[in-house]
Amino acid sequence: MKKFLLRTLYFILILAIVIAIFYAWPRVPIITGYVAKGMCSGVFVCFKDPEQISTEDLSFFPISLAKMKVDYDERSVTATVLGLAKRKAIYREGPGTVLVLDMTEEELLEKAFALPDPGYSQDTIPWPMGDILPDTLPAGIDYEGLQAILDAAIDPANSEPFRKSLGIAVVYDGVLIAEKYFDTYDHKTIFHGWSQAKSITNTMVGILVKEGKLDLAQTPDIPQWKDDERSKITINNLLQMNDGLHWVENYFDISEVTKMLFNSDDMYKFSIGTYLEHEPGTKWNYSGGTTNILSGLIRKTINDDEKYHRFVYAELFYRIGMLHTLFETDGSGTFVGSSYCFASTWDWARFGLLYLNDGIFTGDTILPPGWVDYTCEPAPNSHGFYGAHFWLQQKEGKYPDIPADMYFIDGFLGQRVFIIPSRDLVVVRLGYSHKNFDFNQFLSEIIKILPEKG
Repeated sequence: MKKFLLRTLYFILILAIVIAIFYAWPRVPIITGYVAKGMCSGVFVCFKDPEQISTEDLSFFPISLAKMKVDYDERSVTATVLGLAKRKAIYREGPGTVLVLDMTEEELLEKAFALPDPGYSQDTIPWPMGDILPDTLPAGIDYEGLQAILDAAIDPANSEPFRKSLGIAVVYDGVLIAEKYFDTYDHKTIFHGWSQAKSITNTMVGILVKEGKLDLAQTPDIPQWKDDERSKITINNLLQMNDGLHWVENYFDISEVTKMLFNSDDMYKFSIGTYLEHEPGTKWNYSGGTTNILSGLIRKTINDDEKYHRFVYAELFYRIGMLHTLFETDGSGTFVGSSYCFASTWDWARFGLLYLNDGIFTGDTILPPGWVDYTCEPAPNSHGFYGAHFWLQQKEGKYPDIPADMYFIDGFLGQRVFIIPSRDLVVVRLGYSHKNFDFNQFLSEIIKILPEKG
């Protein structure tokens, strides 16, 4: 009996070791990369306290297993799990935070660049371009009731977190009518938007289409694709996520998206290396790699890195008042269009207003005519819930009580910008989970308080 028990224990121990080697260990560098990158951006981009970041951005399993160290002098963060799989992230002025992978720290630091000067101060300019809010708010709204809805969506400071919202802003009839923040955060606090960045990439493409430098029907000049069926993929296929490329978008395991974000210096190069799984235009598949292909193509189209790194600021952010926004690049210098745009609630609200107003912002035409309609056109094979890097409303879906014309941008862990043209409404909600947050109820309660549109 003793020999049997010993053999059983040995077997269990060996099995545990095998599982650790073949299943757990390959995932540990993903965990430490996520933590090092997230903590570094949180501290040096968002200016948050490390304890806040641990509690909010890095609080879920298995991410919470990692330990990290912040070096303020070096502006870096290192992370490990049980002292193993050390990963380091560093901050650079301009391009933001990046993991140290195959490129050296010196090479990565050389990629730093100065952000352009917006040329104006928001302190003296009226909303929405500036920060001066109007003295008079739209009539016919129960503002106390509206504020109560927002108050209920934010957990009280020092309470057990439940709804986990960090910032909310409501814009009606072009006016910011209500906002609410957790603890000491405010309208200038920068939050990680995650996949909300994809819609920024859509907008960059739209601007280049307006300038005549890109065409939706064109097939991009990618040498690695020229001799196979990938050469048939169009810009339109990429924007509508039906390019047919193999991709698994799973943030909780080893997948194409985690290998791209946490193991790759050049995310464009990684993404164009994926193989064709379906004929272009026949299969919809949500893919961060697809977005980073577009980001790399934008860089190739502009064909000048100094102009490329200025482009999104000079041609988009600064033209619509998004002065509290940072778009990070990967190690190669390409904007991580899939995932790494950081912005305040007011800035995301301004971005929503741009689309609500058909690509025009306070008289400035940013996007080509018809771009918003194209963005909201259901992508083939998406079952009507996806357009061109924006999500679409489905009455039978997650938001049954919301008008059918709503469309929105959606980021990991509950980042949202909802645009509802029929109610002249933009709602921003940023947080670190949506497990206990009912977006349908939240939006419907806000809509009930607003006047009916004629």
